[in-house]
Amino acid sequence: MSSAFMTVGSARLEFARWGGGVGLPILLLHEGLGSIKLWKEFPAMLASATGREVVAWSRMGHGWSDPDTTRREPDYMHREAALLSDVMDALGMERAHWFGHSDGASIALIGANMHPGRVASLTLEAPHVLVEDLTHSSIAEVAARFPQTDMGERMKRYHADPIALFDDWSAIWLDPRFRDWNIEGLLGGISAPALLIHGHDDQYGTLDQLDRIAAVLADTTRVELPDCRHSPHLDQQDAVIAAVCGFLNDKD
Repeated sequence: MSSAFMTVGSARLEFARWGGGVGLPILLLHEGLGSIKLWKEFPAMLASATGREVVAWSRMGHGWSDPDTTRREPDYMHREAALLSDVMDALGMERAHWFGHSDGASIALIGANMHPGRVASLTLEAPHVLVEDLTHSSIAEVAARFPQTDMGERMKRYHADPIALFDDWSAIWLDPRFRDWNIEGLLGGISAPALLIHGHDDQYGTLDQLDRIAAVLADTTRVELPDCRHSPHLDQQDAVIAAVCGFLNDKD
């Protein structure tokens, strides 16, 4: 892995690259509390298995990227998706296979509608297309426990300012204005093939999310994993890598 910083707009964002080889690269889009380091060993293993370069970056306010001084609004994932073309330009990528996890999967869906020429395929882990009661209640429970746990201290390994990040992330997901957030209307504008991955024990979403995506997207492959919670690439790493290898096998 090589780690460095790039400039997107006025923001300095950390990024990292693993491996290299033939075919288009894989661009990783992290979860709502994610960063480069929270992918752990997965990018290196994915690069080795696929023979492709794997690239990740930390969005503003995440990892060691510049802080985000604005509060998240209900359209925050749309604003992140709007930047994807600029991120790829800064990384020297014309097209890539996008791998998004949770928030990152939702951002990938929105971005595939906005920037269809930049995305060759979508791998969507635990995506959200609407806010389910389970999602809201699970985040509310985590937020209520947060001050009494060492979660903030543990997050310091992965983020420069974990308290600000957690407060901002949990606040928007629990904001009454966000209960009506829904991106199903964008799905009809997506032509990229998609691999849908979900754990049976996901504490933040149900299989209804995959049902809604598969009902609209023309080309989907679905993988449901037992004994797996919200991070399939960590809980069932071998199964996820095998699924991605099979999915990308016949693609540029």
